[in-house]
Amino acid sequence: MTDKSLTYASIEETLEALTSGAINSEALVENHLSRIETFDVKLHAYVDLYAEEALQAARGLDKLRQAGLTVGPLHGVTIAVKDLFEIKGHAITAGSKSLPPRTSSITATVVDRLRAAGAIVLGKTHTVEFAFGGWGTNTSMGTPWNPWDLAIHRVPGGSSSGSAVAVSAGMACAALGTDTGGSVRIPAGLCGLVGLKTTHGLISRYGLIDLCPTHDTVGPITRTVRDCATLLDVLAGPDPQDVASRFSPSRSVSKGLEKDVRGMRVWTLPKAERVEVDPEVLKAYDRSLSVFLELGMTLVDKPLPQSLTQSMRIAGSLMSAEGYANLGTLFERSELEFDPNIKRRIMLGRDIGAAQYIDLLRDRESAKAAMLEAMDGVDVCVFPTNAITAIPVSEVDELATPLSRFGRFVNLLDLCSVAIPAGLSANGLPVSIQVIGRPFAEPTILRAAFAFEKATSWNQSFPAGLD
Repeated sequence: MTDKSLTYASIEETLEALTSGAINSEALVENHLSRIETFDVKLHAYVDLYAEEALQAARGLDKLRQAGLTVGPLHGVTIAVKDLFEIKGHAITAGSKSLPPRTSSITATVVDRLRAAGAIVLGKTHTVEFAFGGWGTNTSMGTPWNPWDLAIHRVPGGSSSGSAVAVSAGMACAALGTDTGGSVRIPAGLCGLVGLKTTHGLISRYGLIDLCPTHDTVGPITRTVRDCATLLDVLAGPDPQDVASRFSPSRSVSKGLEKDVRGMRVWTLPKAERVEVDPEVLKAYDRSLSVFLELGMTLVDKPLPQSLTQSMRIAGSLMSAEGYANLGTLFERSELEFDPNIKRRIMLGRDIGAAQYIDLLRDRESAKAAMLEAMDGVDVCVFPTNAITAIPVSEVDELATPLSRFGRFVNLLDLCSVAIPAGLSANGLPVSIQVIGRPFAEPTILRAAFAFEKATSWNQSFPAGLD
């Protein structure tokens, strides 16, 4: 296996190479550490690197494999973790310099599950401060560089910015992110990757710094849909330390990926919602719909029960209200410095009283019920992931929210969604679509996404200039 094929290999391909003996885990870790040393000075994906710890773990896993033993389905592959998860003995900042880094005394359930499955944690990745932003910008700790344009500093998408950049640039096999209003799907889409927004409660949030508990979800960022399903099988399931996960089903999603998709009914983006989408994104999106038709699916055209703009408004208010409830005491401290854009979003929640918050929750429940009723007779929705491609950081307007347009409503309505590559713009930037399903319908959306991926191979496009 060459260094280049190793760099951009999927987890599936990496495991095949590890099993056959073509490579070992120590060589894999050394490859990623070498790339991080070479490219991360510019790309700025990692906030903390566990180099020696990762190498020691790799050597131990290699010895087990040589003895004919495997720990689990991720034996020897590398994972990057968003700096929003606790890992005992390591620093956590949540993307903020307001306070000195704190050393975690616990480890997030998802990190424990990854390690138990044989994954090697390479380190922590950058995030938008306290995960409250879609552009991926961070004025205090630095904004990761979208690897698809090495000449112009373009936004990576947020808030799981560093996680997406690390995987896209071949500096980890996969990464862990969180999604409150698009924070897994937005950066995955802008960086040419697969990103899964899971149903609330499907994956434990124990050990995660909360922003908006009613919307916060955990999800993987990977190269392929199968990799995404493999990680989901490891991560999902009930956790007594997170009451929201008590109804999480125990199942294998990866085993059903290749089931026939013919006859699926696909709800397409209503005409009224196409007006603020970049023409190149719409071109790629419409081309994608023709692929679903060729796969034997039926397209359904009907209006949404609630506009995306209205959903964005409700979700944004809930995020500010709960963000202030969780972090307001910190942000009220005048001696501390925060990203002014994040502080503005958090402090908006101070003016949302108890009665207004309860009304917002009622609005949410009504919208959820209306959407589920509207999805009767529909298997999945297929919408764009982002309304635009990655713009230069210098052109970002922090008061505008185009990257949240197709993100927030999924969290508000507690749906699940997977972002998948769907093409490149004229200047070579990734375009993405998302397949959206009912709560806990991850097997369905991943099956549809897998069929699309096999029919198109857009996931085989990689950033140039990182050899």
